Amino acid sequence: MQPDIASIRKVYSQKTLSEADVDANPFRQFDKWWKEALTSDIDEVNAMTLATASADAVPSARIVLLKGYSEDGFVFYTNYNSYKGKQLMENPKACLVFFWKELERQVRITGIVQKTSVKESEEYFHSRPLASQVGAAVSPQSEVIENREWLEKKFLELEKNLDANVIDRPEHWGGYAVRPVIIEFWQGRPSRLHDRIEYSLQENGEWKIQRLAP
Repeated sequence: MQPDIASIRKVYSQKTLSEADVDANPFRQFDKWWKEALTSDIDEVNAMTLATASADAVPSARIVLLKGYSEDGFVFYTNYNSYKGKQLMENPKACLVFFWKELERQVRITGIVQKTSVKESEEYFHSRPLASQVGAAVSPQSEVIENREWLEKKFLELEKNLDANVIDRPEHWGGYAVRPVIIEFWQGRPSRLHDRIEYSLQENGEWKIQRLAP
């Protein structure tokens, strides 16, 4: 028998969030929440949903990993020829969502996407475990392949022929930075009267803070 999905509920009651609580700068506010998340025993705290859309507005979403953040943006790395990469080339806008259920919190970041510099992509690529570098080099991400064995054969071939365990970063692999225009901080509250504080970037470069209805 199918479980009664409609009856699944959770009461959120850990914390509150008010306009008086938040920093005037959304990056400092994110940094505060990020540090709390790091100490909260959250599994893969840097996992975030990345939503993109093609030029004809076909949406797509998947989980990627945050690899850095600053006022220049929130950074992740991927194959530029992947489906997400092709959508970002057509429509360089995206939304990121963190859900930290242990803290009953979400952060939603909407912004413009730019590639990171070649230097940044090189540095991060070569900081990864060698096996991850090999995997990135051999995988034609998002393309149809004949079977698992084909992929593993490509992996073993490249791994076997490496010179001194050094591999060049593929030109089609690198980073993206999402430069926010909207950042929303969501704190779960009882009776579904959640706290939602939104920062929106103004033309003068300042951030406007508003409360949204839950």
